[in-house]
Amino acid sequence: MSEKTASVHWEGAGKTGQGRISTETGALKDHPYGFGSRFGDDRKGTNPEEIVGAAHAACFTMAFAFACEKAGIATEMLDTTAKVRLAKDGEGFKIDRIALTLQAKVPGIDDAQFQKIVQEAKSQCPLSKALAGVPEVTLVATLLH
Repeated sequence: MSEKTASVHWEGAGKTGQGRISTETGALKDHPYGFGSRFGDDRKGTNPEEIVGAAHAACFTMAFAFACEKAGIATEMLDTTAKVRLAKDGEGFKIDRIALTLQAKVPGIDDAQFQKIVQEAKSQCPLSKALAGVPEVTLVATLLH
């Protein structure tokens, strides 16, 4: 079992307040976030959706690499992007779509085998499982030659 910790310190009201996000590894250390970085064009801070997207892309990429390794296939390069959409939901908001895109160099396999491993990795990824309540999770995977 593994348990990781992240924490947030927030001061002020919802729209005018400011938060700071930290992770136990120090990858994020008092990193700012607030209304402007979530709903506006403030690029100095982060936001929960961006962090969820990074986590999902990282987890899926590792799951794919492990699935290839289990099949005896060496990966050369994997690039994954996650776009997480926050949509209005009544008086609040919800994540209604996550779009994953994978571009991979995996020598020695054809597209059919590649796509099979991609789908296996998506179903085994712990973040994909945790985000199963998101109504739309898409994955476009391209095998580069």
